[in-house]
Amino acid sequence: MTRSAEPLPPPPGDNPLLRSGLAFAGINRNASLLGEIDTDNDGVLTAMEVLGLNLAGTRLAVLSACETGLGEIHEGEGVYGLRRSFQEAGAEAVISSLWEVSDAGTQALMTGLYGRLAEGKSVHDALLESQRAMLASKEWSYPYVWSAFMMVER
Repeated sequence: MTRSAEPLPPPPGDNPLLRSGLAFAGINRNASLLGEIDTDNDGVLTAMEVLGLNLAGTRLAVLSACETGLGEIHEGEGVYGLRRSFQEAGAEAVISSLWEVSDAGTQALMTGLYGRLAEGKSVHDALLESQRAMLASKEWSYPYVWSAFMMVER
């Protein structure tokens, strides 16, 4: 691969963009068909497929599931995974998690985040204030619950 201004996926073969993805509701109904028939509508959105989306004008993509901020490091090229794919597709900011997260803790954090966004706060301020509120609460003060979430902006 040569360096250019255009985002290029890693070389074919063992592609990490095909190992990162989001599984949607109902995927189990298609489990026996995965990879056999209609890979565009199989219930899995891979990082490679995200690269094909036009997310220009998208203010924020929130990937609140476990380990959505992880990826595979390619020397000299950075980390390939879901977070990077959403950014390359045009999302201005991406919030993702670095480890397995609590469902209830994530719900509490996201409720605070979206509430602050609805009040007109910036994405950065909304996430920061939501995390600080979790830290100050009795129920969610343990950092492991809320500190998995990070934001990356263009």
